Amino acid sequence: MKIMTEIKKQIPNLITLGNLMCGVFATGCAADGDIVSASLLICLGILFDFFDGLAARLLGVSSPLGKELDSLADVVTSGVAPAFILLSFLNDQYPYTDYINLLAFLIPAFAAYRLAKFNLDTRQSHSFLGLPVPSNALLWVGIALSKNTFINLAANGTPFFNSNLFPIVIIIVSLVTDILMISELPMFSLKFNFKNLRWKDNSTQYIFLLGCLAIIVITLEWYAISLIILWYIILSILTQHKQKTDAQ
Repeated sequence: MKIMTEIKKQIPNLITLGNLMCGVFATGCAADGDIVSASLLICLGILFDFFDGLAARLLGVSSPLGKELDSLADVVTSGVAPAFILLSFLNDQYPYTDYINLLAFLIPAFAAYRLAKFNLDTRQSHSFLGLPVPSNALLWVGIALSKNTFINLAANGTPFFNSNLFPIVIIIVSLVTDILMISELPMFSLKFNFKNLRWKDNSTQYIFLLGCLAIIVITLEWYAISLIILWYIILSILTQHKQKTDAQ
């Protein structure tokens, strides 16, 4: 019986290690230039990240060890791996911006700082403070999966994608999202109030969902993932007063 209890305790940790291994393999793939496989592995790792916490709650085996292990896994999967896919993406298409591209490696540094900072914070029971690390990772996954689209736009002579401006904008966005990860900007919860689905009680969530549907329908491209994350950031900024009021 004691053995079964110990096995039950380790199930969430094994799922977390699955997240970690996805990040390790994703980093290797990105270093080899295979950013598509790396991006899909990051998505799988984020899925593991969701289920490890769910498993811990369902089994009633949440522990400080699991929390620390989860943060370590997130640093790799949602910090190191996205930095490598962004660097690989930029170096492949814009090798003449080498030194600027190295700023991509700030992503894991800010991700690690955020995870350490908010591991000690108890104010995030209903919403987030700052951009969650997995959300930032998904932004770069969307960019990476859209590589061929950007190549085609550059080949067709689209000025923005066929100049130094595009990689510089990408790096600026990465620096902004780095700062947002460690900021205390209130980010709204994606959870609906299922006890009362009225617009008044879920207006932010409904507006976000409608915006996501519009982005997907209009673009029909992988970079829709990145635009959805940017939409999440913008809507959080616009509704930050409401988030502060809800948190009080």
